[in-house]
Amino acid sequence: MTPEEANKYMEDTMLFTPRFFTTINQMNPEAGKTFADFYNSFWKDGALTRAVKEMIFMACAVSYCSPRCIVHAMPAVKAGATIPQVFEAACIGVIAAGFVPGGTGIPYAFEYAVKAVEIAQLTSEGKPPPPLPQPQFNRGIY
Repeated sequence: MTPEEANKYMEDTMLFTPRFFTTINQMNPEAGKTFADFYNSFWKDGALTRAVKEMIFMACAVSYCSPRCIVHAMPAVKAGATIPQVFEAACIGVIAAGFVPGGTGIPYAFEYAVKAVEIAQLTSEGKPPPPLPQPQFNRGIY
């Protein structure tokens, strides 16, 4: 499997290719395929739809102010979530941020919710998400 094939397999299986896997797949494309299969074993439609699962994960990312994980708004939309649904899920993440021990709190989480909705809107228009800024390791990315 080539790196390009691994990236495509991830896109087809996971509805997105995690940015860090575009690098990993250059060195070990089989790792990308294996990760995608593992991921899909949990994320495929079951008692909850894939869209709902992706929105749950995106809401967790908002609550923890994770700029790398709010990208789950992309596969949520690709799995059928609407922008209002992504917004509502992101708002749950904002409220949850008030309960994260040692977390940044609601005002900072709101910035991540806005970015998650922006990513969802771009995805619905067939556009890629904006590039991520360099990590600052202080959760103050957005």
